[in-house]
Amino acid sequence: MTFSILKRTAAIAVLALSIPAAASADIYKGETAGVGDPVHTMFVAFANQAGKADVEIQVNAGQTLTKSMLKGARGEIDFFSTVPSLVNLMAGQKRMYEKIEDAPALSKNLRAILGFKAGAYHPVTLAGSGIEDWADIKGKTVFTGPPAGSASATSEALIRIITGYEPGEDYKAVRLSWGEGYAALADGKIDMMVRPAEIGSARIEQFGLSGEFRVLSIPADALESEAMQGLFGRPGRGMLQFDGGVYEGQLTSGEITALGFTQFVGTHAGVADDVVYEATKAFWDNLDEVHATAFFLKEVTQDSAFTAVNVPLHPGALRYYEEAGFDIPDALRP
Repeated sequence: MTFSILKRTAAIAVLALSIPAAASADIYKGETAGVGDPVHTMFVAFANQAGKADVEIQVNAGQTLTKSMLKGARGEIDFFSTVPSLVNLMAGQKRMYEKIEDAPALSKNLRAILGFKAGAYHPVTLAGSGIEDWADIKGKTVFTGPPAGSASATSEALIRIITGYEPGEDYKAVRLSWGEGYAALADGKIDMMVRPAEIGSARIEQFGLSGEFRVLSIPADALESEAMQGLFGRPGRGMLQFDGGVYEGQLTSGEITALGFTQFVGTHAGVADDVVYEATKAFWDNLDEVHATAFFLKEVTQDSAFTAVNVPLHPGALRYYEEAGFDIPDALRP
C-alpha cells in the first residue's frame, strides 16, 4: 500500500517536471516625471503601447529626470524620460553630475528610442499679483522649478537674459516640487511660476477657470540678444510661438513667444535588442491611439521622431526605423 502510494507520488513528480512552467514575463523598470507633465504623458503612452507587445514597463512617476537618466545609465532602470541638455552635463561631469566620478563613462551607456516636442516654459502670474511685465518681477517671489532638476536653472537664466535680475538679489527664487509650485501659486504664496508644460496644458488652464492669469511673452528686443540665442541653441531648446487664446482667462493677447523644449524616451545599451525593437514597433503601429492621448502628442510623427535626440539610437529601435523607412540621421547610428 505504502509502496503503491510512493510509486504514484513519483509518477506525479515526473509528470510535473515534464510540463513546462507558465512563462513569466519580464517586468522592466521605467521612470518619468509627475502626472500632468508632458513627459509623463508621453512616457505612459509609450509604456501602454509597449505592453501590447508584451514588453511590460512598470512606470514609477514623480521622479527627477536628472536622477532617472543616471540610474538608466547605470542599468538600475530600463526605460526613462530625459532632457537632451542633461546628456552634455553628464558627459562633461558638470553641475548636478559634478560629484559623480564615472559620469562621463556612464553617459556612453545612454541610448535613445524617440524624441518629441514637449512644450514651452510658461511664466505664469495671476491677475492682481502686480506682475504684468518682466520688469515687474523685481522684489517678487518666483517659483523657478524643483531643487535638483535642470528646469530651475533654465528658468532663472531666462529671467536673467530678459531683465538682468539675479535670483536672491533682485527677486526671491523658490525651488519646490512641481506640485508644490502649482499649489503655492494658487494659494497666493508666490507671485509667479515658471513651468515647462505642453501647449494647452490642463494644469495651466486651471488658473483661468477660477479667475484670470497671464503668461509673459519673451519681448521682441530680447530675442536677438546673443545670450537668448545661446539659450535657444542649447540641446532640447528653441523658440516656440503659440496663440495666447488657447487658454481661457489668459490675459496676454495675441501670439506668445516662449522658450520651447523637447525631450526623449531613453534606455541603456544593456537592454535586449528584441525588447526595444518590439516596444518601438508597438508604439508606432498604434500611433493613432497615441495621438488621441493628448493634443500635443499629435506632433509626434515620422518626421519628428528624432527631434533633439543627442545620444545614439538603441540597436533595437534602429532596426525598427530602418525596416519602416524612417530617415535616420547618421549621428544617431550606434
